[in-house]
Amino acid sequence: MMVRRGLSAWLPRVVVLLVALCSVVSVLYMLACTPKGTDEQLTFPRANIPTGKEGYQAILQEREEQHRNYINSLKKQIAQLKDKLQERSEQLKSVQDHYTDSLGLERNNPEKTHTDLLEFLRSQIDKAEVHAGAKLPTEYAAVPFESFTLQKVYQLEMGLTRHPEEKPVRKDKRDELAEAIELALETLNSLDSNSNTQHPMYAASDFIEGIYRTEKDKGTLYELTFKGDRPHKFRRIVLFRPFGPIMKVKNENLNMASTLINIVVPLAKRASKFRQFMQNFREMGIEQDGRIHLTVVYFGKEQMNEVKTILENTSKSANFKNFTFIQLNEEFSRGKGLDIGARVWKGNNVILFFCDVDIYFTAEFLNACRLNTQSGKKVFYPVLFSQYNPAIIYGHHGSIPSLEQQLVIKKETGFWRDFGFGMTCQYRSDFINIGGFDLDIKGWGGEDVHLYRKYLHSNLIVVRTPVRGLFHLWHEKHCLDTLAPEQYKMCMQSKAMNEASHGQLGMLVFRHEIEAHLRKQTSSKKT
Repeated sequence: MMVRRGLSAWLPRVVVLLVALCSVVSVLYMLACTPKGTDEQLTFPRANIPTGKEGYQAILQEREEQHRNYINSLKKQIAQLKDKLQERSEQLKSVQDHYTDSLGLERNNPEKTHTDLLEFLRSQIDKAEVHAGAKLPTEYAAVPFESFTLQKVYQLEMGLTRHPEEKPVRKDKRDELAEAIELALETLNSLDSNSNTQHPMYAASDFIEGIYRTEKDKGTLYELTFKGDRPHKFRRIVLFRPFGPIMKVKNENLNMASTLINIVVPLAKRASKFRQFMQNFREMGIEQDGRIHLTVVYFGKEQMNEVKTILENTSKSANFKNFTFIQLNEEFSRGKGLDIGARVWKGNNVILFFCDVDIYFTAEFLNACRLNTQSGKKVFYPVLFSQYNPAIIYGHHGSIPSLEQQLVIKKETGFWRDFGFGMTCQYRSDFINIGGFDLDIKGWGGEDVHLYRKYLHSNLIVVRTPVRGLFHLWHEKHCLDTLAPEQYKMCMQSKAMNEASHGQLGMLVFRHEIEAHLRKQTSSKKT
């Protein structure tokens, strides 16, 4: 009640004050806007000024002159303000040019600098093959990815001091990868503002593997894969660092529970190698993965029954029916075998993994095969780790360890086979649309590079990265005299690379000198 009485008492006073204030403002506005003459204010005709028509015409003419003078004065002030504004604009433009020159932004619209900067950064994402592939002239133009886990980096560029698998030595590299993982976890754990549903909190232990590559004129692209909330489900975060702060690009849910892989293997003879391959296939493909089909394309009849028996025995013992056996009565051609194996598939669109009989793969690799292929968008060209000759590597040990113990990624045990393009994962539809293999190529080599170039010349993204779960097992290589000169050269290069590391081959070359030195040392100790 007291508040209401106070308001009723003060309300009239406030109204009076507002009316008085408005009156004062109106008077000041009229005084400010009324033009002033050089001598006297002209308001009402005075006694000494002629009255009547002539007197009023004189007053109007004088007032018109005063208005013209006032307008001219305003024009002069506006011109001075324009000069000042132009001077300030030029100073601002010189400062902006200092920054925009390095970024290639537009100079004509200073007010759009922020927008132009964002557009520039996003154009860097487009150039970096995040959303679509770029047409490349040769197989050497593709920039490969490197892969990493929480502890290790798997890299192609080693030089003479780095290792194919190592912990990052440089602190800036460790910090860079840790920052990418932290941002990915932050993205995964941030609540969706439009959803009230609860989701599990992700930790670094949920990180499976990442791949990254840096293009010097664009930036660094990261693709990080985490465990999903159910078996066979994953989360993938794509990040990009375009010469500046890292940017979020994608946050995807990936369900691979029903994604089938058809492993296509061309074969002629080599029954003992096929038996070893089927042991690996059963353990990793059937028992651990379970979403897999095997297509064997066999050339000729020699050892064919033995190969079929191995396949049938595995089928019975593992209760596995998802296989196809195709027999061709003609000379071996790897490209033709893979092409026929791909085209014979009649089911839904499937991932094709083109594989050789001397390859060892893990269940983790099969997941990488799924995660790095996308119909109409991505094909996967893993760089596998190729074993050296175990007889040379372990010759001084007295005995060669088991195959599983040999599958370690070290400088002394093998190398990244970055010149090979034969093991690849792609959707069948992409393989058919690209035109498949060149069937005119016979025998060993050449057909894989030809297919790889087709993909590089297309708009598909080619993911090229070393993988820790794919090994080329050592076997003695024979280069036939019937091969064309280019094929024979490629075969011999492959043979030379397969035997041992640079240091190990050097020890073999200088073994006589080493033995002589050891004999001298032994005799000197005796004396």
